[in-house]
Amino acid sequence: MNRSTKAALALTVSAGLALTACGGPKPTPGDRAGAKADAYAPVTVGKGYTAKGGNINVLMSSDFQTLDPGNSNYVQTANVGQLYYRTLTMAKETAGRPPTIVPDLATDLGKASADGLTWTYTLKKGLKFEDGTPITSKAIKYGVERTYARDVYTQAPQELNSALADDGYKGPYAGGDFKAIDTPDDHTVVFHLKQPFAEFPALVSRSNTAPVPKAKDTKLDYTNHPVSSGPYKIKSYDRGRSMKLVRNDQWDPATDPNRPALPDTFTFSLSTAQATISQQLLADSDPTAITLDSNGGLQASDAAKLNDPKVKKRTAAGLLGCTDVLNFNTETVKDPDVRKAMALSIDRGSIQVQYGGARFGKVAQSYINPAQRGYVAQHTDLDPAGNPKLDEAKKLLKGKKVPKKLVYGYADTNARYKNVGTVLQQNLKKLGIDLQLRPIPAANYYTVLAGDQMPDIARSGWCGGADSGSVRTTVDPNVGPSLDGKTYGFSNIPRFHDPKIARDMYKLRGTNGTSEELGKKWATLFDRTMQAYPLVPLVRSYTSSVVGSKVRGAQMGYFFGAIDLSIVGAEH
Repeated sequence: MNRSTKAALALTVSAGLALTACGGPKPTPGDRAGAKADAYAPVTVGKGYTAKGGNINVLMSSDFQTLDPGNSNYVQTANVGQLYYRTLTMAKETAGRPPTIVPDLATDLGKASADGLTWTYTLKKGLKFEDGTPITSKAIKYGVERTYARDVYTQAPQELNSALADDGYKGPYAGGDFKAIDTPDDHTVVFHLKQPFAEFPALVSRSNTAPVPKAKDTKLDYTNHPVSSGPYKIKSYDRGRSMKLVRNDQWDPATDPNRPALPDTFTFSLSTAQATISQQLLADSDPTAITLDSNGGLQASDAAKLNDPKVKKRTAAGLLGCTDVLNFNTETVKDPDVRKAMALSIDRGSIQVQYGGARFGKVAQSYINPAQRGYVAQHTDLDPAGNPKLDEAKKLLKGKKVPKKLVYGYADTNARYKNVGTVLQQNLKKLGIDLQLRPIPAANYYTVLAGDQMPDIARSGWCGGADSGSVRTTVDPNVGPSLDGKTYGFSNIPRFHDPKIARDMYKLRGTNGTSEELGKKWATLFDRTMQAYPLVPLVRSYTSSVVGSKVRGAQMGYFFGAIDLSIVGAEH
């Protein structure tokens, strides 16, 4: 998932419960899992609820960027998309843990060839679009083909496409045959890869593989009414104002064990001010209301209200896969000892405060974490509590050429990011570095970071990529080399490129094996990378979201950073 997702979504989501652990009997309807849960344990409201009926009212401060599965790299769209489209596989959320990849439209997670270059999927029987026409392998292929038309769909997800063999294909509107996918019959989809990719079952859980009937493709207007393959369909959609989803009577629950489809309807309010959202949820003005807004729509002044027992029992919470970091531009701050000294001087505990304190996330020691497959212990001299090590930093700079001035760029829509810059100014001043703060328009933030105007220091975040349970899908995009291995990759914000490490990563991309065994190699390479301090881990998000008193099955999505719409229900 791209970086604009992080900016748009959650990719700064987090608000949490108090640091003190809770024990004793479970309150109803929500509680931490386990009698001696830690401060960041997940909390689900109304776990195990199975009754069907009622309505869930989703309050949002703005409309979805798009509802078109072929033009969406946004987590909010992926969350609501679970309701109206299905994919070959599905990333099934579990609060506080990386999602599990499970079969969805396909009968299993796919069958790989011995060399890992071919993956074959068989569709379940009885699958239909909302108009009753059958879902075939050709509709799956056409859905993927659309995402290659980058001149039309500028936000099309690309993780799957980058793994497929046909780099020259330009989409279905440009003509030509797409050779990376074969459809020998209506129920079989065969993918051809350029290199083995152990996490391929996760790649086909992305919205690329949502089936699209070619005859109903209206290009950019498809966002107004994507044809449903899921349990709900769009009844009405007034852009920027409201949307209503109703049951899709052509969806067969026997083919879909992943979506209980509890409510009869979902209504969406798409222009409610965030302050109003938090007020309504805290006051329980609408007992069926939830929000997908970042931080659960909560304002900084709302944090203390989460301790109210009546609010607390309506608060879903969980640790996310999202981690914010500071990137050092390695083309302008070239000396790894200087970068390490800067990293050690940073008061990450004070930066945690700018994120709202421990309620909003924990100080992170790495971009990867032990819940990911293949994780190996990482080595860093950063203080686990986030305290600066100024004396060690100054020792590293002895005899070094220290930059007199540096620039920190930040997205201009969030005061938090400017406040982070103020902390950095104070920290780096003690090293003799004058840090200038440069606001960057949020809409262009990641474009600037990828271009010639990349500042010396910039914040970014990552929620795990196509497979948040995999080490590779965090390491490779963030510090890996380009497709040919000769320079840094396009989403490698610090522009880190060590020829030896790049060669090893490039070779590892073409290695066949399990995600677990290859993950250990990626984690080892990441540990080597981090000895050069191209980036500094800041905060791993912990998010809370208050829900209405009749909402049940409300869990915080580890990847979505908001209430998981696929399992939520309403008491009625």
